[in-house]
Order: sequence, then structure tokens, then C-alpha cells
Amino acid sequence: MEHALQILKVLGRVVTILPLALFATLYMGKRSIGELPVFDFLVILTLGAVVGADIADPQINHIYTAIAIIAIALLQKLIATWKIKNRKIGRLLTFEPTMVIYHGQFLVNKMKKIQYPIDTILQMLREQQIFNVKDVELAIVEANGYLSVKLYPEKEVARVEHISPEPDVFNKGIDVPVVMDGEIYEKVLYSRNLNESWLYEELERKNISDVKEVFYAAVNDMNELHVSIKNTNNPQNPPPILH
Repeated sequence: MEHALQILKVLGRVVTILPLALFATLYMGKRSIGELPVFDFLVILTLGAVVGADIADPQINHIYTAIAIIAIALLQKLIATWKIKNRKIGRLLTFEPTMVIYHGQFLVNKMKKIQYPIDTILQMLREQQIFNVKDVELAIVEANGYLSVKLYPEKEVARVEHISPEPDVFNKGIDVPVVMDGEIYEKVLYSRNLNESWLYEELERKNISDVKEVFYAAVNDMNELHVSIKNTNNPQNPPPILH
């Protein structure tokens, strides 16, 4: 009889705690179940440990588990908000993207820094159907551990611009960010032989008087500036995407 009561207690906890865990995960948002950066991974790991212990051990006080789940969700939401408002905090709580291949050459020092052996990089290339390193213009290990690859234009899958009468018009290289959330990346500007005066002039041409209004700005190899401002009143009115 006692064993039957314990089994019913465990089943009751499954019925009550899993919906709460689901609600907490949905509340935390897509980043917690999608990319899984370092902090989000730890949150999910902790959440799973708390829920698992509660279900497996009927002696644990059920209410404390519910409080712990709610506290974890609130903490994750708070940290996510801080990361959005302050990029310095965001950098402390996750990995920065790391370039590991540039112009077909492995950047060995960068690979050692993030402890990615060459076998791992080669496997990640093969998973993207890339078997020749010399075809890679650049490859970046992202914060979530995935490998983003940019092939040389002549090695990319054919697109409309590749068969254009003037294909070089479309081959403008790689966009690099020069402004993120109102913060100017001076080192990036200098690497392109540009400076803040050039940036302000380009922003003025786009009728942007304050760099703090800029959410994202990037330049390509032809020093063309693309800008996305913080104004949320988007006149383009994009269609909703449903599942």
C-alpha cells in the first residue's frame, strides 16, 4: 500500500511539475531552448536537475521545487534583459565569436585559445559539405559552438547575381559591424582604414544625427554603410510567421 502511494505521489509530481517547467521555459524565451549559449545552457541544466530530483525523490518538498523553478526562470529573464541593455555584461556571460580560418588558412593560435582541434573543425566543415579548406574565405566558431562558413564567391552555390552580366557589382565582400546598439567599434573602422569622422558623415547622409539611434551598422569591402536604427515603427510591416 505504501509503495502504491509513493508511485501515485511520483505520478502526481510529473503531472504538476512538468507543466510548470514548460511554462518557465516558454517564459524564458527562444534563446533558452535554441542556441544554448553558456549561461542559458547552465540554466537548462539546473532546471533539469531540479525537476528530475523532485520527480525521482518523493521525500523532497514539492513546494520548494516549484519555488526553485520560478526563481530560475526569473533569474534567466533578468540576466537576458541585462545582456540586451549592456553588451559588456553579455560578453562576460558568453563566448565571443572566434575566426578559425581566414583565406584558406587555419588560425592556429585562435583554435588553441578556444580549444578546438583541427579534427573538429574539419568535421564541422564536412557537415556543411565542404571538403577543401582552400575554398573557405573565412570560418567563424560562433558563441553557441556552431561553425559559420563563408566560401570564396566562385565556390559558392550559384545565385542570381552570379549569372548577372556584371557579377562583380554584387560581390562586395563581407559586412563587418562598426556600430552595435549605439556603440562605435573603433578598431573595426581602423581596420578598414576608416574613422569616426567618416562614420558620422555617412550617418548624416542617411539623416541620422545621433549614433545612439543606431542599433546596427556595418560596412562591406567597398566601404558601403548599411544601417538599422532602433526605431521600432517599421514602415515595411513584415508579415507574421506562424507555425
